[in-house]
Amino acid sequence: MTGAVPRSIWAGRTVALLAIVLIALNLRTAVAAISPIVAFVSKDIPLGAVGFGVLGTLPPIAFASSGIVAPLVARRLGIETTMVLACAAMIVGPLVRAVAPNYAVLLVGSAVAFTGMGFGNILLPPSVKKYFPDRIGQLTAAYATFLSIGTALPPLLAIPIAAVAGWRVSVAAWLVFAVCALVPWVVMRARAGRIANLERKQTLVPEARADLLGRMPRSRTAIAMAIAFAVPTFNGYAFFAWLPELLKERAGSPPEQAGAILALLAITGLPLALVTPILASRMHNVGYIIWAGIAFFLVGYLGLLLVPTVVPWLWAVLSGLGSVIFPLCLAMIGLRTKSPDAAVALSGFVQGIGYGVGALGPLLFGILRDVSGGWTAPLVLVLAVTLVAIVPAVLLRTPSFVEDELAVAERL
Repeated sequence: MTGAVPRSIWAGRTVALLAIVLIALNLRTAVAAISPIVAFVSKDIPLGAVGFGVLGTLPPIAFASSGIVAPLVARRLGIETTMVLACAAMIVGPLVRAVAPNYAVLLVGSAVAFTGMGFGNILLPPSVKKYFPDRIGQLTAAYATFLSIGTALPPLLAIPIAAVAGWRVSVAAWLVFAVCALVPWVVMRARAGRIANLERKQTLVPEARADLLGRMPRSRTAIAMAIAFAVPTFNGYAFFAWLPELLKERAGSPPEQAGAILALLAITGLPLALVTPILASRMHNVGYIIWAGIAFFLVGYLGLLLVPTVVPWLWAVLSGLGSVIFPLCLAMIGLRTKSPDAAVALSGFVQGIGYGVGALGPLLFGILRDVSGGWTAPLVLVLAVTLVAIVPAVLLRTPSFVEDELAVAERL
C-alpha cells in the first residue's frame, strides 16, 4: 500500500490518464504487426527463417536494453520528455518499416519502433506512481488492459488490411495509435514544470535519492520481482514463438486450429490485466498470486506433455493464465516504491532483467526441439523455469519498500 489518500481519478489528471492508456495501447502493436503478414512481406523483401528469427528476437532485446537506458534518459530529461521521444520512435519506426526497400532497412525500422516501446514499458509504472499514487492498482489494470488490446489487434486486422491495401499500409497503420499517444504526452511535457511545483507543495510523493539506479541489486524485493517477471516473460516468448508448431506436431492440430489456440492464449491476458493489479493493491501477501501462476503454468505444461491430444486449447489457456505473474509485477513496481524516481529505477531493473531472460526463451526452446527431435525436452525446460518462481513467491509474501531495504543495506 502506498498510503496516498485516494482522490477523484479525473481531478486534474484527465490528460495524464489519456497519456498513460494511449501509450500502453502502442507497446505491442509493432511486435505483432509483421508475423501475421509474413507471406505478403516476403514477396517484396525475402525474409527466410533466419531473417524472421532475428526480427522475432529484437523485441525482448530492445526491451531489455531499455531497462538500462530508459532510466538514465528519464533521470536527465524527465519522464514526460522521454515519453515524447518514445512516441516519436513508435511513429518513425513503422514509417521506416513501411517504406523499407530491403531487409536491412526493415530491421532498422523495427529496432527504432521496439526501442520506443521498450522506453514506454519501463516508464509506464513510474508514470502511474507519479500521477496516480493513490490509485496504482486501478491505473495499472487500465494500462495493462490497453496493452493486451494492442497485442490482440494486429493478429486480427493485419491480414485484412494487407489484403486490401498492401503490407506496407498494414505495417504503417499502427502508427496512428502512436500519434494519438503523442498529443497528451506533449501536453504533459508542457505542464511538467507546473505539475512538479504542485507536487512539491502538496507533498504527494517524497523526493527520491539520485543514486538508486545502480543500487537495486541490494534490495531483496527488487531481486525477487526481477525473478518473478523473468519467469512469465521467458515462458511467454517461448510459447508465442513455438506453440503453433507444438500443437501441429504433438496434438495433431490443423494450422487454423493452432492459430486460433494461440489467439486464445493471447486473449487470456485481458481478464488478468483487469483484475490482478487491483488484487495486488489490496492483498497483504501477493505471494498467493505467484503461487496461482505457478499452478496454472504447471497444469498447462503437464497437460501438453502428458495428454496433448485431449482438449489442447485448455492446456494453452491454463498456461496463459500462468502469466498472471506479469501484471502483478507491473503493479508491484508502484506498490513497493515510495517515489517516481525509485519506481523508474525499479522498473528498469526488473524489466531489464526480465526481458533479457525472456529473449532466451524462444532460442532455448527451439534448440532443445532441434537437438532432441521432439517436444518433451522443451516442455521440461518451461516446467523447470516455472519452479524458479517459488523463490519470489516466498520472498514477496510480506510487503516492504525498496527504499527501506536499500537504507538497511547501506547501514550494514
